Amino acid sequence: MDPVQAVAADRDRGRAPADDLLLISNGHGEDVNGGLITDAIQALAPGLGLAALPIVGGGGAYRRRGLPLLVQGRDLPSGGMVYQGWNLWKDLAAGLVGQTLAQIRAARVEGRRFRLVLSVGDHVPLLFAWLSGRPTVVFLVSTSSYYEGRLRLSPVTRWLCERRAVKLVLTRDAFTARDLQQQGLSKARFLGYPIMDALTPDPVGIQAGSGVQTPPPQASLTLALLPGSRQPEAQANLILMLLVCERLVQIAPDQPWVFEAAVVPGTGGPELDQLLGPLGWRAEAGVLVKGDVQVLLRSDAFAAILRRSRLVLGMAGTAVEQAVGLGKPVVQLVGRGPQFSYAFAEAQMRLLGEAVFTVGQQPAGTREIHGAADLIVQLLADPDLPQLCHQCGLERVGPPGGSRAIAEALLEQLQH
Repeated sequence: MDPVQAVAADRDRGRAPADDLLLISNGHGEDVNGGLITDAIQALAPGLGLAALPIVGGGGAYRRRGLPLLVQGRDLPSGGMVYQGWNLWKDLAAGLVGQTLAQIRAARVEGRRFRLVLSVGDHVPLLFAWLSGRPTVVFLVSTSSYYEGRLRLSPVTRWLCERRAVKLVLTRDAFTARDLQQQGLSKARFLGYPIMDALTPDPVGIQAGSGVQTPPPQASLTLALLPGSRQPEAQANLILMLLVCERLVQIAPDQPWVFEAAVVPGTGGPELDQLLGPLGWRAEAGVLVKGDVQVLLRSDAFAAILRRSRLVLGMAGTAVEQAVGLGKPVVQLVGRGPQFSYAFAEAQMRLLGEAVFTVGQQPAGTREIHGAADLIVQLLADPDLPQLCHQCGLERVGPPGGSRAIAEALLEQLQH
């Protein structure tokens, strides 16, 4: 009997359907991975009882899929980035303590009824999984051996991973799995990175503002702009990118430039208008315009924008990883944070390899804006870059299919 049939047989014997698998994750990217794994599980075993415990934010990736949440959390001001003091104080004022206590109680009390727990992230969801006392599969999506050449797990993380209750330790890349195995953690495995399964084809007609935009012509030089998902930081990042677009048209006016920004819903509006006005830009039905320069804002065409882009101007986390996975070169500017600082950008380069380029080591000014534009023109003229980025994407991120492979491993654990 295969794992899917075995799990179905368990349900037929009367086990409560809500008691099969609990997903615990701690961040936007982690929730996205958990949601994609959920899709694969539901495709393989439609009647499986699933629930989620998102530690950071409201768990939108789970809510959109109709999963019950053990705690109805909410998005806090820091977006989970509480390592800076002012972020911590904002989160405390918004109810961080009460939400955390509710999550701890849910893990200890409600978590015990589940047959298996999937921890997605770092040591934080792993600690919550430990509180449940249930068999656990760990997906260490938040770290990699590529950062330092050798993964140094914290003593707490290693102790938790070595517990008998932890059945598998999954990694985000094959290099990290081999490294952990060489360190004696034999249960480490790489089954794929689910975020590459999120890049499904988008419709040919794509909504931008109130109108439907058609894809740009094949001969165009399409640049994807990825300013991030956290506001107001993403809007500030977008302004820097607009200045790069403006500079590109100045230094290479004969090129068939097409600029498409993949943004989160609600990026436009009065706040963005206030930033655009002093710079001479204006918003017109989903298109930002200054003279002959146009930048399309799109909130529902991320995959399509990435796939047809020749190069990505990125100031994001997971979205940049997906771009590299598709074999796209990425140019990064340094922002003012709290997420996209130079430390974050430099870590992205170590993680993602030769496909990622960062301009400057301080928040971008005129020199960095011009330097980014010059670098983009140089990279687009390099005939060897596409093959290098393709190979880099396969090694650092991996191909699609990770969601299903992880789902099959979870079903196998449920069988036992």
